[in-house]
Amino acid sequence: MEYKDYYKILGVEKSASQAEIKKAYRALAKKYHPDKTKGDKAAEEKFKDISEAYEVLGDEQKRKQYDELGANWRHFQQQGGQYQGRPGSGYGGTYYEVDMGDMFGGGSGFSDFFEQFFGGGFSQQGSGFRSGRRTPKGQDYEAEMLITMQEAYNGTSRLLTVNGQQLRITTKPGVSDGQVLRIKGKGGPAGAGGVAGDLYIRVQVQPLPGFERQGDDLHTRLNLDMYTAILGGEVQVNTLTGKIKLKIPAGTQNGKTLRLRGKGMPVYGKADQHGDLYVKIEVQLPVHLTEEERSLMERLRELHQRKTASV
Repeated sequence: MEYKDYYKILGVEKSASQAEIKKAYRALAKKYHPDKTKGDKAAEEKFKDISEAYEVLGDEQKRKQYDELGANWRHFQQQGGQYQGRPGSGYGGTYYEVDMGDMFGGGSGFSDFFEQFFGGGFSQQGSGFRSGRRTPKGQDYEAEMLITMQEAYNGTSRLLTVNGQQLRITTKPGVSDGQVLRIKGKGGPAGAGGVAGDLYIRVQVQPLPGFERQGDDLHTRLNLDMYTAILGGEVQVNTLTGKIKLKIPAGTQNGKTLRLRGKGMPVYGKADQHGDLYVKIEVQLPVHLTEEERSLMERLRELHQRKTASV
């Protein structure tokens, strides 16, 4: 059985920090992810090696165990794969992040080297969840779900294949970026007498140009001509449900923020409640004035100066 150099697989030095290991893993996982390399068996195997390497090096305790073994792998193998470790070493209470990608289909998806080295007595779970001693519960999986802000507003769904089964993952209106959805019992299968693991879906909401989300509120900017800012009037404003009319009070100053009640994001789990839309006014001054416009502007300035002097 061949010893696997996890540092070489991730392209990092043995002295690399956890942050550097995580950065290298993310870059490689993104490059070789099955969603981008569909049908490429070599890329799929590369992705599995990358995930396996990060499964070990991304966890400080497993990395320590791996580093201690090092060149003694042959001796370890000859002893039947029984690693004793140092007194006091253990895996309880550690957290780590693993992108399981395409869930590897059947089985664990890890190599024989990993299974012999780490497979006896420890369970692997999905990103951000506690590792510990083996229990009857199956492995937890984690996946990402990329949606638009418009889909976050209305609610949407995606089809995901897990363990050969197609699942429809549905989000309610108002779901936020980074929110984690738990689908109970849809993770890895369990051993005899156990229960299946859970599936955790992390939602990623793509930014929408022109809008910034803060909680359930939305913020946008409106370019307003000087004349409407001075005299007042009505203008059209973009919202996630289409254009609406906004009344501009006379004398609106540059930088003023107007609030449109109930035109923000839906409150998650309460579809009848919405945040607000805040519109920041950015007054645009006229350019390339005609001679007539310049003359009128100068006349207005004279009138303003007389008014100011008389006060």
